[in-house]
Amino acid sequence: MLLSSSLLLLCVLGRPATFEQDFRVTWSESHIRHIDQGRTVQLILDRSSGCGFASKVKYMFGRVSMKIKLVPGDSAGTVTAFYMNSDTDSVRDEVDFEFLGNRSGQPYTVQTNVYAHGKGDREQRVNLWFDPSADFHTYTILWNHKHIVFYVDDMPIRVYKNNEARGVPYPKMQAMGVYSTLWEADNWATRGGLEKIDWSKAPFSAYYKDFNIEGCSVPGPASCASNPSNWWEGAAYQELSAIEARKYRWVRINHIVYDYCQDKSRFPVTPPECLAGI
Repeated sequence: MLLSSSLLLLCVLGRPATFEQDFRVTWSESHIRHIDQGRTVQLILDRSSGCGFASKVKYMFGRVSMKIKLVPGDSAGTVTAFYMNSDTDSVRDEVDFEFLGNRSGQPYTVQTNVYAHGKGDREQRVNLWFDPSADFHTYTILWNHKHIVFYVDDMPIRVYKNNEARGVPYPKMQAMGVYSTLWEADNWATRGGLEKIDWSKAPFSAYYKDFNIEGCSVPGPASCASNPSNWWEGAAYQELSAIEARKYRWVRINHIVYDYCQDKSRFPVTPPECLAGI
């Protein structure tokens, strides 16, 4: 795979992305620890605080990924998040992975959501088919002009297409930073808030490593984000491959547990992007 000169992080002075050089702590620095000589970071949640970090710059389109090992055991009421955000208040764009804590022995649920021009409410939830607290797994967001694809390892779990032709906003006007957080949300995270956080199990920890960002950094060349020669805009990335499409169908048939497109209580009129297929 050829990388253009506009890419940052994989090709900054020939070095891979690192937490120290490419990210900043956004809140509660005392709850973020650097281990394995800085190659891995540990996020900690206790009664006093959660914590979070973000990329030092924003990006327009590309692919971002991290390896994450989630909170083990009884993690009910906790949320571990990996997402992109324009940080622009009411008109923000945002693309979310949110890992919802669980009682021991229950499946871990990942919620995805897409905000465009301030409009969200596009949640889908998938029960993971493995224990994501036992080892690191790779979580990836691919974002181009055609669609946004969420991957768990090499499995696409959600595709959100550009449906501007149907009047549906799509995130393409604002650069987004890369964020991760660990926080308490027991009013909604586990079984709609029925399962509360058990602080006797604290502190709760999640681990991150192998940061990977390929995209147009902002500020940067104005032409980068619209450059059709960027690899993520290539024909191979405009739709799922045949193998990916089979994997995607398997996830949708066997592991999806909530889809806003099917929620008639919230959306008596089916959203137009749902009619188009997402």
